[in-house]
Amino acid sequence: MDVTEKLDLIMREPVEEVITKDELKTLLETNPHPKHYIGLEISGILHLGSLVLTGFKINDFIKAGVHATVFLADWHTYINDKLGGDWDRIREVSRYYSDAFKFFCPGVNIVLGSDLYDRTDDYWENFVRFSKHMTVARTMRSMTIMGRSEKEGNIDLSQLMYPPMQSVDIKALDLDIAHAGMDQRKIHVLVREIFPKMGWKVPVCIHHHLLPGLSEPEPLGQAARTEEGESEEIRVSSKMSKSKPASGITIHDDEQVIRDKLAKAFCPVGVAQNNPVLELVRYVVFHQFSDFVIERPAKYGGSISYSSYKEVERDFIDKKIHPMDLKNAAAKYVNKVVEPVRTHFKGREPKIN
Repeated sequence: MDVTEKLDLIMREPVEEVITKDELKTLLETNPHPKHYIGLEISGILHLGSLVLTGFKINDFIKAGVHATVFLADWHTYINDKLGGDWDRIREVSRYYSDAFKFFCPGVNIVLGSDLYDRTDDYWENFVRFSKHMTVARTMRSMTIMGRSEKEGNIDLSQLMYPPMQSVDIKALDLDIAHAGMDQRKIHVLVREIFPKMGWKVPVCIHHHLLPGLSEPEPLGQAARTEEGESEEIRVSSKMSKSKPASGITIHDDEQVIRDKLAKAFCPVGVAQNNPVLELVRYVVFHQFSDFVIERPAKYGGSISYSSYKEVERDFIDKKIHPMDLKNAAAKYVNKVVEPVRTHFKGREPKIN
């Protein structure tokens, strides 16, 4: 596979942003097997966003010859009060995450945060040195990476350690590529600003699309606009979430549950913007399948096959596709994606509150 093919594979959807494309090209030209990571909190049942969409992208990296790592951030999980801060539960769910990613992304490397810190002698020295470049105000503005607002009044001292820890993880893993959802963009901008000052290797940063929940997105006001001119909080608040199981499709949902959830999904007639069903077609179906068939009785126009998302979107906007037909077709294909993982865990589904 040549560099152009690798670039196309790495940058294809669901990737939204590469910082920077020129650096990525140079990296691939000079290093046939760059080191990648994506870090995850261990916080609940895996779903289409956390395993499938993320896993699709990890598999793209692996196909491109990248050494891919999933970093299971157990200490970050504890700091952010996930799973009740119970270490036994964190360890148990870590094993579940490891199993799921090893199954869905053959060849991926799994690293546990506590193991990384035990074997990295200068981790905490580098943590302190990095933290000297961060103001408290900048740290507070970074709280959105952990699903918190800088305006919260109950943030404890350990939670202020989260952004610099996430940054120093990248140094400790000696990474060439830092990969995350768009909700983690702030920390990577911080890394690219501070690492050069410390003489540390600066990673290429790649951010993928966040799959939205199935319910109607909750709009926020202008106060949510960031200094970069985009409403990051709107994007984060709308994403598929483990804390809202009814609005997301888990990797353990059977076909009927998937159909029932999609039947209730927000999908206004002729509206493509912020339409979660169309997003599933775009980012899940067409990532895995070359054709998308909507089955309909002859009296309603008969079945129709699409070879690109743009064709589906066009016909939906033109009201040539009824929302329920779109939902039924999407459910069929999503189930095909979920079924192997669901079968892998059958009879040993984790019980996570």
